[in-house]
Amino acid sequence: MNEAGESVTGLRVADFDFDLPPELIAQQPAAERGTSRMLVVDRATGAWRDAAFAEFPSLLHPGDLLVLNDTRVIPARLYARRTLVRDHEKPTGRIEVMLTEPAAESGEDNLWCALVRPGRKVAIGERLLFPGPSGGIELEAEVLERGGYGERLLRFEPVDDFFAVLDRIGHVPLPPYIRREDEDADRERYQTVFSRERGSVAAPTAGLHFTPQILDAIAARGVEIARVTLHVGLGTFAPLRVERVEEVRLHREPYTLPTAATDALNRAVREGRRIVAVGTTVVRTLEHCALQAGGDALKPHSGETEIFVSPGFEFRLVGALLTNFHLPQSSLLMLVSAFAGRERVLAAYSHAVQQKYRFFSYGDCMFIA
Repeated sequence: MNEAGESVTGLRVADFDFDLPPELIAQQPAAERGTSRMLVVDRATGAWRDAAFAEFPSLLHPGDLLVLNDTRVIPARLYARRTLVRDHEKPTGRIEVMLTEPAAESGEDNLWCALVRPGRKVAIGERLLFPGPSGGIELEAEVLERGGYGERLLRFEPVDDFFAVLDRIGHVPLPPYIRREDEDADRERYQTVFSRERGSVAAPTAGLHFTPQILDAIAARGVEIARVTLHVGLGTFAPLRVERVEEVRLHREPYTLPTAATDALNRAVREGRRIVAVGTTVVRTLEHCALQAGGDALKPHSGETEIFVSPGFEFRLVGALLTNFHLPQSSLLMLVSAFAGRERVLAAYSHAVQQKYRFFSYGDCMFIA
């Protein structure tokens, strides 16, 4: 059963597969923000047309409510040296450490969940040393727990400003399908222009297309803009290790529905105005909150969601969606298929491949209305 209590029995993860030539996976952002291509899809008919993202404001209606995710990506990829607790004088080879989320339930501010590579070498009890640009050690962490697929629980030694140190020594956590080292330009281009609340380890990529000028054009058209926060975790990129859709379980991600967004959403619902979600993270936040409200007005709050949206889901708030192109057999492709229909979405993706659209985080987008 999905979150709406409707059956997805019979669908397999493999039913959301498609062929994608590797050269269509964008390795760099567009030369200028806001210049990407956009596939416009009518979800009622399945018809599509090729467009440019610059047209996006003209596709919005006066009175629409556009909802953005204002999360900000942290430089969560770190490089460490291993030092065994029993022998601090013998450091070993370099280890890549990707912070995934604070272990907030522990009550300790310095505990983090992480993925380490190569994972098989990092044992419980080891200490990891994180050097800065000058070579001096800026962070230290002890491995407390070990999980599957390279997962570790780390306890960092206290420092005055942990995030300031991350800004200094961390790297932009580009997704694994971007097969290059991060560059200085990624620090700006892998953030939305409206990012504000620090905490994601992956960008809400539909928002990467916006410029201040495009946002101004949207507001000038009479469109209301609201902001929510959902901190994106690495579960976004984790492969689904089950065969059937009803077996899919997602990682929890923290979100905040602020007062201003709550008021705007409740007004839009009362007045019958269209709610346009920028990205799957906004969809998951809004639909999770709508399910919690159970038909009542939304209330401002913070929490965590593991909502999984798949075909059969009943959308309560979202009436249109701007989204990038997603990985084959991914939960995000299932969400988009739930919104527009699996066969229609896969047909649109086939067209995008034929027309050589750029795929994934730094790629082009589609607007489904």
